[in-house]
Amino acid sequence: MSTLARPYRALTIGLVVLVALMAFEAIAVTAAMPAIVTALDGLTVYGMAFGGTMAAGIVGTTVGGGWADARGPAAPLWAGTAGFVAGLLLSGLATGMELLIAGRIVMGFGAGLATVAMYVIVGRAYPEELHPRVFAAFAGAWLVPSLVGPAVAGVLVELAGWRWVFLGVALLTAPAALAVAPSMRSLADHRGDGARHGGRVLWAVGAAVGAVGLHFAGERHDPLLIPLFLAGLVATAPRTLPSGTFALKRGIPSLIVTRGLLGAAFAQAEVFIPLMLTRERGYSTAAAGVSLTIGAVGWVAGSWLQSRAPRITPERKIGLGVVLVATGVTAAAVSVLPEAPIAVLLTGWVAGGFGMGVAYPTLSAQVLALSAPSEQGANSSALQLGDQLFSTTVLALGGTLFAAWVASSASAAFLSSFVIAEALALLALVAVPRTVLPLRVRSGGTSVERSATGGAGATVEA
Repeated sequence: MSTLARPYRALTIGLVVLVALMAFEAIAVTAAMPAIVTALDGLTVYGMAFGGTMAAGIVGTTVGGGWADARGPAAPLWAGTAGFVAGLLLSGLATGMELLIAGRIVMGFGAGLATVAMYVIVGRAYPEELHPRVFAAFAGAWLVPSLVGPAVAGVLVELAGWRWVFLGVALLTAPAALAVAPSMRSLADHRGDGARHGGRVLWAVGAAVGAVGLHFAGERHDPLLIPLFLAGLVATAPRTLPSGTFALKRGIPSLIVTRGLLGAAFAQAEVFIPLMLTRERGYSTAAAGVSLTIGAVGWVAGSWLQSRAPRITPERKIGLGVVLVATGVTAAAVSVLPEAPIAVLLTGWVAGGFGMGVAYPTLSAQVLALSAPSEQGANSSALQLGDQLFSTTVLALGGTLFAAWVASSASAAFLSSFVIAEALALLALVAVPRTVLPLRVRSGGTSVERSATGGAGATVEA
């Protein structure tokens, strides 16, 4: 069965286009922001244009999970899409940097709501065997924006003005949402107690403040604020995730940790590879950017292949992905040596991207598989939230360490960044065996798997 078969065609196309538009917005705005802050005289609050969006996304992700469980995914999807469009319009029509930041905050909150809702829609609208293919399509939806987003943003800024980076995406979002609408009426209704997730929202606000504060403190290398915000993040983040997450409880908690560690490892290495190539190897910015492109291509290739290998167990797919990411990070670390051929880095980073493509969709599909229908929103929210919090924390601390060392020894600074990434990948490998739940045999010859939050999963014959 295909995700483009008649019952799923419009839904698949609509969801993939929505993901692609959100990806384009994230990538294109980064490229256009220098022109925007010049036009609006907003250099002093440049970081807030990104930090505010990230914080709002963390809160939106948490709200969306509980809302989808309590009322179904349609309401948070429409509210999130409306918020995303409203934020785009507010940003595109902004007359000052304050309004643009407000628009970016609304946009981030809306995107957080909609993204979680889309995960729940995947769980309820598609049969389980198609879940890996849908998530592979989501990964593919990031490829084109990754390749052409900066260039398209540059052309829009030059020919039409920076406002159309926002307004153009807003105009295209409505048709994609309309393609999804008919399928919303036929979704199975599995409503849970979303109210019990309400307390997580307040903790998510605290975690968002801690994450953004840590990011800014790291940028400013503030020795007082860094431990303060880190302590706040450590105190609040565990309350936003399922019980037993940081104890590597089997099942969903370990899936969340594995994805968080893996995403943080990949991001930690990826942000320093272009800088290393330009500073230490003398490559141009465009040439150094090729490393990011081939990583994205590898990611999409891995996503496509994992979705067509149903006989390979999820545990093996996740383990293979982690090993390949660790291999890619090792190649980056070796490339710190001036005598190392650049082909080592490029080959390794293709493997790393491929590993992410194999592991990420599998992790997402497994969370849905182990979740009771009434818990898919909360668990999908936790998966994405863990991803955001792990990556934000590691990038802030890794960037601070890099800045402290780069003046005295650039090679040591780059090597330390890759060592951190390698350590995270190896920790993820330790967590992989705990992503699988043992079957508990019941009387009558059947076994049942339970989700991390206690909901019943699929019943299978022993």
